[in-house]
Amino acid sequence: MYEQHFGFREPPFRITPDPRFLYRNPCVEEAAAALAYGIERRKGFLSLVGEAGTGKTTLLRHVLDTLSGNVRTVLLLHPTVEFDEILEYILSELGIPIEGARKLVLLQRLQEFLLEHTRAGGNVALLIDEAQDLAPPVLEELRLLSNLETGTEKILQIVLAGQPELEGKLADPSLRQLRQRIALHIRLRPLSPDEVTAYVRTRLELAGAARKDLFTPDALAQIA
Repeated sequence: MYEQHFGFREPPFRITPDPRFLYRNPCVEEAAAALAYGIERRKGFLSLVGEAGTGKTTLLRHVLDTLSGNVRTVLLLHPTVEFDEILEYILSELGIPIEGARKLVLLQRLQEFLLEHTRAGGNVALLIDEAQDLAPPVLEELRLLSNLETGTEKILQIVLAGQPELEGKLADPSLRQLRQRIALHIRLRPLSPDEVTAYVRTRLELAGAARKDLFTPDALAQIA
């Protein structure tokens, strides 16, 4: 009802991570460019860290939509699983048969696919959201997974996106080898009060609002 009253084409403040509604301030633009650069240039491990609600998932989906066509991507949204399940999920998303195969065979199949895809000019990226929930043994196995490479380049790029707890987890001495492999550490900061105002007005405009002043300055200050 309120959409019709205010003339919106659709709700402006859905909580789902719709990349069409990405608010692109300088911090977000820089983070998006760094993620795309790290993936396209085969930098291996990348990390994206931001507080809850700063738009990490929306940014990841935006990056997925903007990568060049030669990049195959796998987005993992539920990381509270064992590494073997992650491995099976990656292969399934890439269309690689997994039926009845044990872990070593699955790793061999993945390596063969990645090498063939790379020789054909392709690239593969695994993006893991909520990565702060990954168990240390799983993170260590992901590090070993990054050993899949040619003599000159990484054939699998891995993005770890999570809340600041991810940095604390990576600071553990037992994960120092993984931490050393992260080529780019990218951060999303919370919005400033002025940016909150711009964010709200941007979403109103994208939803079809004829007016941008639907929220009073006091209301916007309360939101901020």
